[in-house]
Amino acid sequence: MKAAILYEARTPLVIEDVQLGAMRADEVRVRVVASGLCHSDYHVMTGTLPHPMPVVLGHEASGIVEAVGENVRKLRPGDAVVTCVSTYCGECTQCQHGNGHICTDKPARPANLGEARLTCAGQPVHQIGQLGAFAEEMLVHAHSVTKLPEGMPMDIAALLGCAVITGMGAVLHRAHVQPGETVAVIGCGGIGLNVVQGAKLAGASRIIAVDLNPAKLELAKLFGATDCIRGGETAVVELREMTGGGVDYAFEVIGLPATMRQAFLMLRKRGAAVLIGVPRVDAELSVPAISLLLNETRIISSLMGSSPHQVVIPQYAQLYLNGKLILDPLISQKIRLQDIDKSYEQLAAGTVARSVIMFE
Repeated sequence: MKAAILYEARTPLVIEDVQLGAMRADEVRVRVVASGLCHSDYHVMTGTLPHPMPVVLGHEASGIVEAVGENVRKLRPGDAVVTCVSTYCGECTQCQHGNGHICTDKPARPANLGEARLTCAGQPVHQIGQLGAFAEEMLVHAHSVTKLPEGMPMDIAALLGCAVITGMGAVLHRAHVQPGETVAVIGCGGIGLNVVQGAKLAGASRIIAVDLNPAKLELAKLFGATDCIRGGETAVVELREMTGGGVDYAFEVIGLPATMRQAFLMLRKRGAAVLIGVPRVDAELSVPAISLLLNETRIISSLMGSSPHQVVIPQYAQLYLNGKLILDPLISQKIRLQDIDKSYEQLAAGTVARSVIMFE
């Protein structure tokens, strides 16, 4: 089968023939139908997010179950599924407290010779997030897979595994935005747009989209933004004037210290800045400490929507099928695996929301 392999940061991906290892009792083999291009993988490609190499990137995918291990009970061949990096053990303290997305003992296979799920020319290849979705097939742990409701389009379904769960979950499961509260969203790409519609679903009275790209601001209106502000140095002043003092929640979906600081400065008293964007590993955040005390403001973070993926992904899929979620406009283009490098250039330039690789 074919897969796109990254051998070294800041070099093109290479399409290679790869082989899957033998399936273990708790694993599932999935034929990939669609795989979304996410900024998190791009951070690995540019070297700002270190990862062992060689590696098959891709963590936002839909597919069809081809085979299951003998201990897998809830999936069977032919099931339509979505994969998610929020694999969980089910036994650690975080899992027992309902926080499987930050499981401290995630099921994983070492990428060692003889143990790796994936090899190329006899040598082991890593899978990002224990997935590796830029490939025609995946061999993954059953706790990485969520079954879809019948009728869910597979291209749209792929987005549920990252863009949708990360954005929607940050609003509904981490911030717990309440009806009537106010929200700002800094960064209106695939995840940010789902923050916008998550805030709309939560009943936020005002949803202010902030981005440098006018096209993304227009798209944010479609997803539920009530107001739009051009990003940059004046964004904080403009938002505070517009709202009479700030918002209840400011979601940062870019991962830059400068925009994280802006999110904090956009808050009213007792507001919370919610950090979603992936920063560089050496990034540091500076905010006025006096505001934390006198205004009782907060900084919180959300990883993968702070959500149990095997519970919420089917719920989000059903909301889409019922016409309650907008997902189709997230897909800017459908591409072939061979077009992946060009499409990542477009993502980096901010000219697309999401590109999706279609394998069939």
